Amino acid sequence: MLSFLLPLYVSLISLVSGYDEAELLFVGDAMQHQAQLDAARSSKSGYDYSAYFSAVEPYVREADFAVANLETPVGAAPYSGYPCFNAPPAFAKALSDAGFDLLLTANNHTLDRGAKGLKATIATLDSLGIAHIGTYADDSARVRALPKIVSINNIKFGFLNYTYGTNGIEPREGVVVDYIDRATIKADVEAARQAGAELVAVCIHWGDEYKLLPNKQQKHTADFLEAIGVDLVIGSHPHVIQPMELRPNRYKPEKNIFIVYSLGNFISNMRTPDTRGGAMARIKIRRGADRKPRIEEADYRLVFTVPGTSPANNFRLVEPSKIDDAAWKDKAALFAKRARAIFDEHNIGVPEAAQ
Repeated sequence: MLSFLLPLYVSLISLVSGYDEAELLFVGDAMQHQAQLDAARSSKSGYDYSAYFSAVEPYVREADFAVANLETPVGAAPYSGYPCFNAPPAFAKALSDAGFDLLLTANNHTLDRGAKGLKATIATLDSLGIAHIGTYADDSARVRALPKIVSINNIKFGFLNYTYGTNGIEPREGVVVDYIDRATIKADVEAARQAGAELVAVCIHWGDEYKLLPNKQQKHTADFLEAIGVDLVIGSHPHVIQPMELRPNRYKPEKNIFIVYSLGNFISNMRTPDTRGGAMARIKIRRGADRKPRIEEADYRLVFTVPGTSPANNFRLVEPSKIDDAAWKDKAALFAKRARAIFDEHNIGVPEAAQ
């Protein structure tokens, strides 16, 4: 009788406390090409990003915790786009204002302005009160920062971030970039578990640019992460979407794993049909009667970048079906058609969110 009543009792306690589930949102590459910088420039030194995310901000803010890949250094002028990115602090602030709680900085452009640029990025994000992981001013800063444990509705998550490389630029002056290294990742995951993480998310910069399907190295790395018990694997770098999976962990079938090989671009000025947009992945976690949190649901929404030329007519992020600009409606429809074709054929357990 007691064994029958215990799950009901636990469920009632969770219901009363309101801490039985959490919703996470992950998006792709937040970039700043030169055309974006030119359009956002409002004065000699000022930049206005106020309209950038207004159309998707309500969706971002619905999540209990939202994460974006900041694929550009931010800090002091001069600012520049590709190939060596550097964006004004206002861009990072716009992401924070839109509702993002954590920015990822381990990617192939993090050293575009060298060690000085990396340190400036960290200082800028710290001054704005924006949480970040992936790069560190020195070894001691990494020790202080990790494991990154966040309690979200009383569920403890560990977040980690790694990149395949930094475009051949080596870290100097003691700065630390978290590169993909299996021994390091395994140790970091274990440290996160020991620090109380019930679920661990590894955000990873990997794969081949512009390819709509993951390569063998991505699959092998994902298999390694699954084997060591990582719960969420969130990929970036290809600048196009790649498939998503929500399924039982093959090594620990009592738990689910969520994998997205690439979320594509969040906002950028890339111009091919596949690079004009990306996906926002939403994951719902619920604590069961056994008190263990489990990934129960996941879905996605597509987003598309409509370019602009000035702060009054700036770049903006819009769901493809809601584009009101005739010049971009067909291009958005083509992006969405191609993305859905990949997701419909290759996704496992991750549908498109209801409109």
